[in-house]
Amino acid sequence: MVGSIAFDAVESPFGQRERMLGGSAVHFSLAASFFCDVRVVGPVGDDFGDEEYAVLHARGVNTDDIERVPGGRTFFWRGRYDDDPNTAHTQDTQLGVFGDFEPKLSEASRAAESLFLANIQPDIQRRANEQCAR
Repeated sequence: MVGSIAFDAVESPFGQRERMLGGSAVHFSLAASFFCDVRVVGPVGDDFGDEEYAVLHARGVNTDDIERVPGGRTFFWRGRYDDDPNTAHTQDTQLGVFGDFEPKLSEASRAAESLFLANIQPDIQRRANEQCAR
């Protein structure tokens, strides 16, 4: 599972949260963990701590391939949803360490039967696919 690991700030008609765990890699990993073993690959900054890892570990998600970038900040997205939850209005995007992300898959991740490439730039997807093909 290669994708974004993020902090999200979300506002909707039902309430708002200023900082919650988000990103395509996190959402997919948590959902897939109900059905199979999951290894998540993505970058985080110094602001990603034990509490965030605990959420993933509680579902049995392997976090060995999360790359902590010293001095970096984790990807951040702020958005608003109106009555239609299928339409997000982006208010702020800060790529942080995700902006320079180069996937680094461990041998165990490369040996996985399936690779899910979440919402990431196409050139990052290509490099992750190349690593799995080796």
